[in-house]
Amino acid sequence: MWKYPIEEKIVDNLSDKLSKYAKTAGVIFLILGSIGILYPSVMTVVTVTFFSWLMLLAGLMAGYFTYLSDKNDHIGWLKSFILIGVALFMILYPMSGIGTLGLLLSIYFFMDAFASFSMGINMRPSSGWIMWLINAIFSLLLAVLFLIGWPLTSVYLIGLVVGFSLFFDGVSLLVTGYIFKKLGK
Repeated sequence: MWKYPIEEKIVDNLSDKLSKYAKTAGVIFLILGSIGILYPSVMTVVTVTFFSWLMLLAGLMAGYFTYLSDKNDHIGWLKSFILIGVALFMILYPMSGIGTLGLLLSIYFFMDAFASFSMGINMRPSSGWIMWLINAIFSLLLAVLFLIGWPLTSVYLIGLVVGFSLFFDGVSLLVTGYIFKKLGK
């Protein structure tokens, strides 16, 4: 369309900022991911602790909004008490929390494998169906790995999965930062 000098300055300024922030976040994620890969049990404890505190905050907020909206809502109070109780249990007994989170991740990966197999089979004549099949196989392998030695394997597998996820998110953010930098030129 038409090129106005003011629009070009806004786009250049915005792409410079996005590039800077994406690169900064990418480096932070790379560092955190590397720590998770090198020390998976530490990353597991950090992940479970973060997840527990997040659940505690969610329980407190659910209780607060139940109090504000309808003090007689028994289901709302039950939800907040369950969230707070489970969160406190996971904070006070982190090994049980690690086992629980490992089992939940196993269930998630089994469901993801099933969904990916279904998607791949439904897309079979089209291009790209093989990627869904590969995704399904990897998800199934992760689910089985979590389940084979559960709960002991959860101690290092949660940290590895989170570490690899953060590491590749960091790589993606760095690449995105360089793309934004090129867009600004």
